[in-house]
Amino acid sequence: MYRPTGPQELELVKDSGYTAWPPRLPGQPIFYPVTNEQYAKEIATQWNIKDSGIGYVTKFEVNKDFVDNYKVEQVGGSHHTEWWIPAAELEQLNKNIIGKIEVIGEYKKPL
Repeated sequence: MYRPTGPQELELVKDSGYTAWPPRLPGQPIFYPVTNEQYAKEIATQWNIKDSGIGYVTKFEVNKDFVDNYKVEQVGGSHHTEWWIPAAELEQLNKNIIGKIEVIGEYKKPL
């Protein structure tokens, strides 16, 4: 799984030892990791940079038995695919992460 994220969310992931995603904020009913790095980078560069001046792409593995409970949703172009995991099930997702959440990309607003 890949997840575009901003600095505040990444700081909370760091606080967990890179082992868990923080609870969703009010008004965020879904946690949506994406299926590919290209899409994650698009979100990080087009949305996270706009919101906070920097965006990150993370990568993490999740037990297949858990992931198989969710279908992949296509939300745009053919590579705009993501899982919709209800916020109430985020703790279960965290328990199914294999290894660490790793930052594989950092993108800043051009000067």
